[in-house]
Amino acid sequence: MPKIRVLFLLLIATISLCSCQESEEAIKVSLDKRHEITFTQQAPAITYAYLPQYSNTESFQRHHRLVEYLSEQTGLPIRQVFPDTFDNYISMVGQGKIDISFSNPFIYVKLANRYGTKAMARIIETDGRAEFRGQIIARRDNEDIQSIEDCREKSWVAVDPSSAGGYLFPLGLFIDHHISLHDFKEVAFAGGRQENVILGVYAGLHDIGAIREGSLSVVKDKIDINQIKVIANSSWYPGWVYAYSPRLSQDVVDRVRDAMLELDYKNNPQHRLILDAAKFIGFVPSDDRDFDHVRELSKKVGLDLE
Repeated sequence: MPKIRVLFLLLIATISLCSCQESEEAIKVSLDKRHEITFTQQAPAITYAYLPQYSNTESFQRHHRLVEYLSEQTGLPIRQVFPDTFDNYISMVGQGKIDISFSNPFIYVKLANRYGTKAMARIIETDGRAEFRGQIIARRDNEDIQSIEDCREKSWVAVDPSSAGGYLFPLGLFIDHHISLHDFKEVAFAGGRQENVILGVYAGLHDIGAIREGSLSVVKDKIDINQIKVIANSSWYPGWVYAYSPRLSQDVVDRVRDAMLELDYKNNPQHRLILDAAKFIGFVPSDDRDFDHVRELSKKVGLDLE
């Protein structure tokens, strides 16, 4: 036996002997008593999703009361799900993971074209309109930007290429003023978050930003929003829309739509709490024809809705 092998065996024997001498008394383990670990699957439910223009926390805070109300009123299990991005949202609808979608009109038209989703209700904004618009903002102390024309050769941050108020409505406004994407020093996107656009402009990272009207209130506890000015507002377009997957039965759709339309902001304090959290004051019935104006704007800005 080679000398190295002998030394190795002696070393192993020494370690084993020391281990036996120094170790505590062995503990007997009984295998007679065993606990089976089971994994419970989430109960089937109708899934509800808010296009992620804000953080998941903000989305939950705005909509969990409404989801609970719809579930109670209809007797249907409804669960909110949280896509991470606009693209993820669209994919989840296509994969059948979102049954009731709440989105801007551009995303709705895209979902309708691709997957056959159908509009059932539009929201009434806090100003009493079932339409909304985008805004172009800048820092108040930026004296170089006072009008649309001053936005040329500036750095522009928008919410997302598919954001209505946070990109496409303002883009249509720029085109109406003969300002194209090539006329900006930079066009950046803020990961689908309105807050990020506002904070980027406030911090001086970008000269101008595009947001949907009303978004400044979301960051009023983080920054002094008086330091932000609105340069211009876009035209009005049909408001955010609730749409349903063609997989849902007409009975389910009718029950959900009826529950939405029954919300009474003016006369029911409980309903007001639900709608105040969601940042709108009611619903109006809607169908696909309401969005022809959006399709016209899509052609103007060169957006592919397929």
